[in-house]
Amino acid sequence: MPQLSTKKRKPVIQAVDLFCGVGGLTHGMLRAGIKVGAGVDIDSHCKFSFEANNDAKFIEADVAEMQADQIRRLFGNKEITLLAGCAPCQPFSTYSRSGRNQNYETQWPLLRHFGRLVSEVQPTLLTMENVPQLLDHQVFQSFLSSLAGYSLWWKVIDCTTFGIPQSRKRLVLLGSKLGPEKLGLMETGNPPITVRQTLGHLPALSAGENDPDDPLHTAPALSAVNLERIKASVPGGTWRDWPTRLRSKCHRKATGQTYPSVYGRMEWDKPSPTITTQCFGFGNGRFGHPEQDRAITLREAAMLQTFPETYKFVASPTEVRFNRLGRLIGNAVPVVLGEEIAKSLIQHVNYYCRPR
Repeated sequence: MPQLSTKKRKPVIQAVDLFCGVGGLTHGMLRAGIKVGAGVDIDSHCKFSFEANNDAKFIEADVAEMQADQIRRLFGNKEITLLAGCAPCQPFSTYSRSGRNQNYETQWPLLRHFGRLVSEVQPTLLTMENVPQLLDHQVFQSFLSSLAGYSLWWKVIDCTTFGIPQSRKRLVLLGSKLGPEKLGLMETGNPPITVRQTLGHLPALSAGENDPDDPLHTAPALSAVNLERIKASVPGGTWRDWPTRLRSKCHRKATGQTYPSVYGRMEWDKPSPTITTQCFGFGNGRFGHPEQDRAITLREAAMLQTFPETYKFVASPTEVRFNRLGRLIGNAVPVVLGEEIAKSLIQHVNYYCRPR
């Protein structure tokens, strides 16, 4: 186990956030008290949001091409270092099943490169967040093999048990060179946060209307038939609640699939469904507003991902693009999950750095 100074009860943890996106994990870590030197992502559209909301530098780069020395320079000479790497999870996305390559084990080069960088850099701590299905595949065992020398903890967690108003299950992994004590997330024990608690205070909108004070709080327009459909929808219900004339052929395929979770409304007094990259579309899931006849806005999606209401995603209202921002928001690590991960790692480090 590394020998740490016991002069400071609360040593500084310096992090680098790989695949940082718009900064969900970074923002959570900063709120908890972890310093973030930089976030790395290949998508240039993440730069404004990452830097406008976080005291950290955005580096546009391909993680697959990064070398250990680059990460070490970002850490500086800090005693406690943390490498975070939430590699994209497209191979297991339920929205990418059609025509995808079934050889999952070859589709995770970014996860492998994260493991490579951990092995080469040897940070004090590491964390990874990903889809639960990763556990079922050999690529996860290969990833674990690259983490030799680390005490590891991992678990599929239900985000609602950590104060996130969203039914989202994620695999969280923590690693430490200090040892196994106090390593792991602890559920809050609080009742789930609801859609009403999260969104109930926002200005009401009609489909196609925007909030003049917040360009992200804009409701996508609906076609005439979809406007009829959402008016016929009940919170928590399905398209089966509609009159027959409003039902689409896609609702019953020859395969027997009936897609009950599309064209649905959220429920006020429950957490939302999983926020996806297509969450702004009424027909893409249970993304109808619980009460207003429209799909949720990008701002509402971001708040269900626990981004603060004031989090900036664009420099100008003219830059609001539903597809682009929906992808960035849906792929983000919920801020509160990042905060809980950071709190647990701080507690872990403080245990090993306490005076003996």
